[in-house]
Amino acid sequence: MRHRLVQALAVAVFAGAAVLLGGLPALAHGFSSTVYADLTSPGRGHVRAVLGLEYDLLVVSAADAEHDDPLFRQGTAAFENRDTAAQAAALSAHAAPIGKYVTDRFRVTADGHGCTPRQDGGFTIEQREGVPYARMVLDFQCPDAEAHEVTGTLFPDSEQYVRDTKTIVTYALDLTSGSAALDAHQPSVSTHQSWTARFGEFFRLGAEHLLTGLDHILFLLALIAGSRRLREIVLAATTFTLAHSVTFVLAALGLVHVPAEIIEPLIALSIAVVAAWPLWRLWRRPEAGELDGNSHFSLDRAGWTRLGVVFCFGLAHGLGFASALGIDAAWSWTLLWSLLVFNLGIEVVQLAIIALVFPQLALLRRRSPAAPRWTTGAIAAAVSVVGLTWFVQRVAGG
Repeated sequence: MRHRLVQALAVAVFAGAAVLLGGLPALAHGFSSTVYADLTSPGRGHVRAVLGLEYDLLVVSAADAEHDDPLFRQGTAAFENRDTAAQAAALSAHAAPIGKYVTDRFRVTADGHGCTPRQDGGFTIEQREGVPYARMVLDFQCPDAEAHEVTGTLFPDSEQYVRDTKTIVTYALDLTSGSAALDAHQPSVSTHQSWTARFGEFFRLGAEHLLTGLDHILFLLALIAGSRRLREIVLAATTFTLAHSVTFVLAALGLVHVPAEIIEPLIALSIAVVAAWPLWRLWRRPEAGELDGNSHFSLDRAGWTRLGVVFCFGLAHGLGFASALGIDAAWSWTLLWSLLVFNLGIEVVQLAIIALVFPQLALLRRRSPAAPRWTTGAIAAAVSVVGLTWFVQRVAGG
């Protein structure tokens, strides 16, 4: 009786924590933004930068920095009405303050000498993962040089609108091509940057993405909670890796594109379903005994079914990883290699979490006969409640 009371109390505490976690923003990566910059050289001493900037963030940041209240009112009204023509018109009507805001924070230098920017054409609005982005083209006149350096400090943390803004740069300059991920820690890239430094940035970006992506961490925690042996979590994690790598690469190839309105709720649902799996197993078999060892890898039919579910949901998570870098067009070889390194950063952190958490749960299960039931049940219940809460919020557009 006492053990049942402890179990119920533990589940209630974890479920209460889950409700609090579920109250966090439905898009569990926090309020962040990504800037996209594609640089080419149409001619000698000429660098062209095609920028993609999140529309509503551009409006509020430029209006605040340049003290342009009419820009804020006109741009915000167009955003709330979801009128792309009005959004482009609002930007064009305030091209001077917007241009100043952008060029003060996105710069190109040639062998240390500043290049002079000039906007080419007007603004157009495009959709990236369901979010309106402003497309603007800057032409930089540069002195003759052997190397160029690109610096991106748009939408910094100090503005307090978003945090951890990333600028994804692709370039074909100075007889070389490459890609880079710029942020507050590494705001600049040189066209003579080594491939090791470039890949190191994407590795760090992938590691940070998993660590700051609460939904992906909770999915991994659900996998760990539902695995009773090391080989189970290894097989589950490997299946998850294979699945999200498939869709990650397909997105990079430009072959698959699914709107965020579908992917984000599906990821939330995956958390709830995978977390509920051990609860269902405990309900059917309270003793939570060892797995049947008659099939390959010592997995019974339920174990193989679970792997199939994990694989299917892993496909959705791969599209979620891809959307973190705004992959919605065909790839270049340089960018594809960078994205694979980004994926490697995700996997290393994933394995580190498994190596830290699973042994602790295994040790706890060995010390007490009742521990496997209430530990697994409490964790699974908490994660499942969070997943269901996020699912409802994301379907409702919260």
